[in-house]
Amino acid sequence: MDDHEEASSGASITYPQQCSALRKGGFVMIKGRPTKIVEMSTSKTGKHGHAKVHLVGIDIFTQKKYEDICPSTHNMDVPHVTRKDYQLLDISDNYLSLMDDGGNVREDLKLPDNDLGKEIQKKSDNGDSFLVTVLSACKEESVIATKVQTM
Repeated sequence: MDDHEEASSGASITYPQQCSALRKGGFVMIKGRPTKIVEMSTSKTGKHGHAKVHLVGIDIFTQKKYEDICPSTHNMDVPHVTRKDYQLLDISDNYLSLMDDGGNVREDLKLPDNDLGKEIQKKSDNGDSFLVTVLSACKEESVIATKVQTM
């Protein structure tokens, strides 16, 4: 009997997609970073060439702008991006204490160093009950928004 080790579900951090199938508003890896496509244009080809797709993406974590050009028939890596809402329980030492739908608590995300972070701190100080939206891709996670909690 062979003992095969159980592999993880093959959950890679990206999957391939043909460049011509990418869409504005979608996600793509540019220069190794997960970006949201904000502009796309396709150039016509020469007699024997391929159409080229010019992509402009904004890094979903740093908001930095990236550009890339890729033949429309080539594959590009698309990051697996997930969004999840958590209820904010507390903030201590600039770390958020968050609870998901299942009652699981996590305390590994930092309060963002921007206006969103200030908004979260202010709402928390006011005792507001609200959700924070966490975006995950490529083994990185970041709080990207808040929203009113509806019961």
